[in-house]
Amino acid sequence: MTQKSNLPKVVTVFGGSGFIGRHIVRALARRGYRVRVAVRRPDLAGHLQPLGDVGQITAVQANLRHRWSIDRALDGADAAINLVGLLYETGRQSFAAVHEFGSKAVAEACRDAGIPLVHMSAIGASADAEADYASSKGRAEKAVLDTLGEAAIIMRPSIVFGPEDDFFNQFANMARFSPVLPLIGGGETRFQPVYVGDVAEAFARAIDGDVAGGRVYELGGPDVLTFRECLEQVCEVTERRRFFATVPWWAARMQGRILGMLPKPLLTVDQVTMLKSDNVVSGEAEGQGRTLAGIGIQPTATLAILPSYLWRFRETGQYANPAAPGEENGAA
Repeated sequence: MTQKSNLPKVVTVFGGSGFIGRHIVRALARRGYRVRVAVRRPDLAGHLQPLGDVGQITAVQANLRHRWSIDRALDGADAAINLVGLLYETGRQSFAAVHEFGSKAVAEACRDAGIPLVHMSAIGASADAEADYASSKGRAEKAVLDTLGEAAIIMRPSIVFGPEDDFFNQFANMARFSPVLPLIGGGETRFQPVYVGDVAEAFARAIDGDVAGGRVYELGGPDVLTFRECLEQVCEVTERRRFFATVPWWAARMQGRILGMLPKPLLTVDQVTMLKSDNVVSGEAEGQGRTLAGIGIQPTATLAILPSYLWRFRETGQYANPAAPGEENGAA
């Protein structure tokens, strides 16, 4: 039986060393929780230590493919968060192993320990989705809710942006060297970029007990932007004038096959498939209050944050450029 104490509550965060994880760990630490970060490589999680007081944040080894390591990471914990996910498959790290088997294992371990779980998913997750990523996320959601019921909360963010993101940073870096930026499928896919700080606050409030359980929440920012509009914002903030070239779906799939063979793929066929569907908060979620606003968080706009970290991609860095381009970007 799990033993409790009068010390501050312990929250185990699976996958807490990544981009979103570090912001969630910081939000929990500021609230006074003791945070146990469960990762495959604890020796690579040292960057989390300064986010809390001495001894407040500790890293432990865990692998979602091994149930015993999950149980060990949850020993004595009062709540858990599962952020573990893959954007592409490599070796034994498959969508089925991590998203489905791993998520179910964490949920079952939380059920046996008698603690609640906040689970990270993604907008578009559905067992019927065409993309393997989205379908595996959908099956993971069902497994978690079937196992824990009201003791589970599912969070589905749209594209998450912030200082360490892999979206705006990637295209800003590409604009440094390339005169052309790609518009996959014409750039009409819609996104609702959500600030990582808002996502972290949503998770922290769920741990506080301020978010109703047994529900799926969709997290999006205040603006719905097309893929093209996202790239336009990148060029605006980085003060670069670039042409936009449409990449047909068939050509994007071909690129995905080639780039997908890289050790760290820049694009995969599965990701191209996902780009065919909009990534925005549903009208149903908005109507039922299963959004950031519904749990009392005012979403932050992209242009309020992007300049704070994309400035390093400008030709003049943090300094003003009197010759910054004022014309609109062209299209090819």
